[in-house]
Amino acid sequence: MRIVKEAAERRNEILDVAERLFCTNGYDNTSTNDILAEIGIARGTLYYHFKNKEDILDAMIDRILDGIIRKAGNIALNESMPVLERLTKTVLAANVDTKTGDMILEQVHKPQNALMHAKMQEKLLSQLVPLFVKIIEDGISQDMMQVDYPEDTIQMLLMYSNTVFDDSIEYSEEVKKRKVFAFINNVEVLLHMEKGSLLEAMLPMFYRK
Repeated sequence: MRIVKEAAERRNEILDVAERLFCTNGYDNTSTNDILAEIGIARGTLYYHFKNKEDILDAMIDRILDGIIRKAGNIALNESMPVLERLTKTVLAANVDTKTGDMILEQVHKPQNALMHAKMQEKLLSQLVPLFVKIIEDGISQDMMQVDYPEDTIQMLLMYSNTVFDDSIEYSEEVKKRKVFAFINNVEVLLHMEKGSLLEAMLPMFYRK
């Protein structure tokens, strides 16, 4: 047990140092030698945990996604919170909003990392969908919305939002505003909610202070 714990601690130490160097110097400008020098470990120790620098980045992505999903789950399953507030806060919790997260997004959006990007999206979708389905089911039970296929509807909305509001796409303020209002309107239609009922709750998702 002690050996397993020490191995996990060493692995996290490597990830912590790599994360700091990637954010400070940039992923492309950081080598495994830089990571080794910073930690002061043998090359074999690093390769025991990770095959290469790309493997380190992959593990870093998994660690960040696990944190995002855990945070989103704590909100989505909190039934003491009003449904619309849970919906908005869960969406906000599911967004990457750290320097490390921004660095990772910059890397996965590169053409050569398309597979990594797809893997990241797949993991997020597969674990976020059940959380949003729970919120929708609570909204249905409270007669706030009517949805015949909650899981499929949530999948469509998340895939649509990930495509249209991908961080790699830059819109003018006018175009962004149009897309935001169109998206909110479409959510209301798909959830069979009164027009304008989601506007106040969902606008903070796109225009955070």
